[in-house]
Amino acid sequence: MNRNRYNQPLKKYYSDINKVCLCVFSIFFLYIFSIFSSYVLPEVVGQEETIILTAIVAEPKERWDLLFENALEELNKKYPDKKISVDYSVLPYSDTRTQIVTTLAGRSDLDLVSIDQIWLGEFAEAGFLTDLTDRTKLWNKSSDWYENNWLGGIYDNQVKGIWAWTDVRALWYWKDLLNQSEVSPDKLKTWKGYLDSFLKLSKNLDKNIQPIHLTSANHVPDMWYPYLWMLGGDILEMKNNHPSKGSYWYPVYNSEAGIKALEFLKNQTEIGIKPQINHFWGQEFADKKFAVMLEGSWLLGQFSRDQWPDLEKKIGLIPMFPVPDNKTKTSTLMGGWLLGIPETSKHKDLAWELITIMLEPKILVPMLLEQGYLPTQKSIAEGNYSKELASTIPYYDELISLIPYGKGRPNIPEYPQIADHIRMAIEEVYHGADPKQALDKAAESSMDVLGWR
Repeated sequence: MNRNRYNQPLKKYYSDINKVCLCVFSIFFLYIFSIFSSYVLPEVVGQEETIILTAIVAEPKERWDLLFENALEELNKKYPDKKISVDYSVLPYSDTRTQIVTTLAGRSDLDLVSIDQIWLGEFAEAGFLTDLTDRTKLWNKSSDWYENNWLGGIYDNQVKGIWAWTDVRALWYWKDLLNQSEVSPDKLKTWKGYLDSFLKLSKNLDKNIQPIHLTSANHVPDMWYPYLWMLGGDILEMKNNHPSKGSYWYPVYNSEAGIKALEFLKNQTEIGIKPQINHFWGQEFADKKFAVMLEGSWLLGQFSRDQWPDLEKKIGLIPMFPVPDNKTKTSTLMGGWLLGIPETSKHKDLAWELITIMLEPKILVPMLLEQGYLPTQKSIAEGNYSKELASTIPYYDELISLIPYGKGRPNIPEYPQIADHIRMAIEEVYHGADPKQALDKAAESSMDVLGWR
């Protein structure tokens, strides 16, 4: 009996089954492989992993376009296996704070924010910002920052933001207008000379040009603080025996220094200097509507870049606020933007690397040159890069010389309300109120907000 004859169909049957199983297994393997490769293989075989960081920042857009473009180029070189980009919203100043708060309160993903220095306490107290203290210790760059600029990013002994660039307020004047009125710029340096100069300018200038600018806009406290500081006063100080917090901030701006500082503003209105409700950040000066103006270093941005090389021939700068006498050291207020990382960020380490790259001199300086901002890092302000900055930004050396005399505003959560109390006191004095009474009333409101009563 030939058994092979009967085994042939059986062998064929098993062969067909094996082919079917192999086919099914191959299909299954390819399916599993496709799923696996979408998650794992980009790192294994060198395909790019796409990472999009999100940010909310404040205008002007041009500074962020330049910073992000150059910083991302460096960051992507460091991670050739990744494709990193930043999806950033650039908002008007008036909308930025509200949008950041709304986004973070909703726990939405956000990796980087620009923070006005006065917002820091509010954001930090609400738990919106990542503690950067350990990262900054490893970075080891804090000693390169001007002290007040570094301290401006600290809240409750934690680094919550890095002050990226700054500005100072100083005294600007049109040289030809002072010359035709025979007013020496040196007269503007003291309180008496400042008032006398107004009277003299008033008699000689065209009726369409006002002699001296005095702000009455919402930020009017910022233009009063330097007078308070130069007299040895302060806005707040730490005090014991707080009803609930042990030690906490207490309003002291209604001190003798504060009263004297506010009397100087009152003296200006009494001789005819008109407080200006509308404020255009120096454009009114650039339009030659005022002969003299205390304004921030951003005023330079109101002149086109092609005017900068010859601007010092037309515009004068005195790097100071007027002082009561020549024995008093001047002061100024510093503003600017901090960079922070929200707690909601899913890419904290990468966002931190991006910030540190943005703050590298070779990345930051081109933006400073383009926008006319001042550095917070001493190695930029006073080092090799200072020559390029000084040759581009009018009066750069004079503006930088003011930074050691400058201070930042309190970054506690209650500060916006306190600033509003001070603003109302100044407005009352503009309308004839007694400086002491106005400040005492404001301080009582501030005590309530700070929980002292």
